[in-house]
Amino acid sequence: MTAPVVIVGAGPAGLAAAIHLARRNLAVTVLERAAAPPDKACGEGLMPSGVAQLTALGVRERLQPHDSHPLQGVRYVQEDGSSATGHLPSPGGLGIRRTTLTQALADAAVAAGAEIVWNCGLASHRSGPGSVALTTTCGPLEAALLVAADGLHSPVRRRAGLERPSGRRRRFGLRRHYRGVPAGDFVEVHLAAGREAFLTPVAPDLLGVAFLWDPEIWSPPATPASAFAGLLEGFPVVKARCDAGEPVNRPQGAGPLAQGTSATVADRLVLLGDAAGYRDAITGEGLSLAFASAAALADILPRALAEGATAAALAPYARAHRRLFRHYALVTDTVLAIARRPRLRRPLVRWLGARSGHLDRLVAWGLR
Repeated sequence: MTAPVVIVGAGPAGLAAAIHLARRNLAVTVLERAAAPPDKACGEGLMPSGVAQLTALGVRERLQPHDSHPLQGVRYVQEDGSSATGHLPSPGGLGIRRTTLTQALADAAVAAGAEIVWNCGLASHRSGPGSVALTTTCGPLEAALLVAADGLHSPVRRRAGLERPSGRRRRFGLRRHYRGVPAGDFVEVHLAAGREAFLTPVAPDLLGVAFLWDPEIWSPPATPASAFAGLLEGFPVVKARCDAGEPVNRPQGAGPLAQGTSATVADRLVLLGDAAGYRDAITGEGLSLAFASAAALADILPRALAEGATAAALAPYARAHRRLFRHYALVTDTVLAIARRPRLRRPLVRWLGARSGHLDRLVAWGLR
């Protein structure tokens, strides 16, 4: 079995790329080691640019009303109860379970003409002068290009020698879902020293509760369940709301979050999504970045394939990704710097909370 393009990883980044490429009449095969759309510990909030991309991909129309929840904005809540609320620009945001989103993307990719092979992992790859040879758990493959969309700790990135220490403080995340918890139309970010709690409505009666923390400031217990319980204890308001509902799954973790790369392209290889580098989940912009990067790859790929899919031919994608990533990194680093400094963060949130519209403008700048 051969394909001009093989994508490793049936997450949002890989599937978005598959849709774009299939629409350009390129043969695309997506390999996914899991048996079904994979889950991931994340905040599950899509910002406006991500919602617009989802619409352009033809995925938004596949979602039923019970599959997601509209988001009007983000509300920051501090230890003393003070808060500031920022509204999202049009078309607003969307809270959606990762598995629901991935299934809708997978359906759209197949409808566009892509092939998805479940239960098929990539063991190794070797780039040659005319193709890249892949050794997989479902047999050998040959392709003109390998797209690594295999996540935060990308095995392909590591094997290709494109991994680089991020040089940033380690942060980790945990997420769980609750049914029957009152939730409005805003993502709530509850702030404390060294950690944050994110409450995202992802369906009419389903709330995602995620924590991010810095182990240099707060050291959690060893297991995900005990760590989640310990994090809840540090946010009494969040705990009271969760106690009023019913957990529907176990805590799922991710991290360390910050990941660096030495390059996003090599001969016959492209890194996409979290595999192409990551800062932190605090701004909720990871999916929007992934979708925009997938579109940028599709724009340059037909010509790059015609030129042999060399690193030089793929350089326009690397430049586009660098441009997209630069703004995401600037906003993420700024928000992280403020969150890590309570003496700065506390008066700033109070000041923004007392001045209507100021946070709206900051949110719009951060999402541009």
